[in-house]
Amino acid sequence: MKKVKVLVVGGTGYLGQHLLQAYAHVIPNANGNPYAFDLAFTHHSSPPPHLLVDAIPSSIYFQVDLKTGVGFEAISNTFGQPDVVVNCAAISVPRACEIDPATAHAINVPSSLVKWLQSFEKRSTLLIHLSTDQVYEGEKSFYKEEDITVPVNVYGKTKVTAEQFISENFPNFAILRSSIIYGPQTISPVPKSLPIQWIDGALAKREEVQFFHDEFRCPIYVKDLVAIVLALTSQWISEGKQMQLLLNVGGADRVSRVQMAEAVAQVRGHDTSLIKPVSASSVDRGVKSPADISMDISRLVQTLKIHPVSFKDGVRSTFATEARQ
Repeated sequence: MKKVKVLVVGGTGYLGQHLLQAYAHVIPNANGNPYAFDLAFTHHSSPPPHLLVDAIPSSIYFQVDLKTGVGFEAISNTFGQPDVVVNCAAISVPRACEIDPATAHAINVPSSLVKWLQSFEKRSTLLIHLSTDQVYEGEKSFYKEEDITVPVNVYGKTKVTAEQFISENFPNFAILRSSIIYGPQTISPVPKSLPIQWIDGALAKREEVQFFHDEFRCPIYVKDLVAIVLALTSQWISEGKQMQLLLNVGGADRVSRVQMAEAVAQVRGHDTSLIKPVSASSVDRGVKSPADISMDISRLVQTLKIHPVSFKDGVRSTFATEARQ
């Protein structure tokens, strides 16, 4: 049986943990899948959370400094060349990127990662890189992949630079422009507040809460995003053809923050009159935010035959999963 080596860069983050869990639970020879995965992940802070390590005992982990590349050599020596690398590592809070653009650029543009992968003689690694819908300007609805990228903040600019860097310097890649990722909490809870859970908690207090009515995204349920990454992994291993793919990765619905809150309220039985619509321009967040970066996902659906769930169904699944945990 073929053992496929997968490295998740940023494995202790929200998406990283969900990916590790999914890869670890793939059963060889089930659903026509003829291989098993050898898993490794990188982490920045030391040590990685024990809940994650205990939950996926077969994985090995490495402390890596993405700014300098220190730590990658240990992966070469212990784990070897990966077949697939999924890069989830980023400074993804736009305001933090505005405050320290140099660090945002150093982390978000994966130059040390790509340089390390170039050190292997065989060009047999696929790099799946998480980008963002914030590469778009936000002046229209349903952006397509071929639309010009005009980011309005430092975060978006670093992600555009990253996309260009990868496409110019690495032979096989899949760049995923992801919207807001939502879903159940991770094995080892992440420190940042999760969007759906935050809305639920705020409305549960039975006080009025303000939400933007004029900012639109296509939030994606985390398990759909995981399915997309697993499908790309499977395609790469089974076909081995050169891959240079750029995909918008969003959910089925274009929603405002008000509509997100209304969906959570309906699923959880909260009073929808507590939701107070306000304009995004009424709040100074210390960073410019694009107004409408909803995305056309028809290329995703056609390429991988994956149909992301509706926002409301994703919310239902999130709370159903958390109730079982």
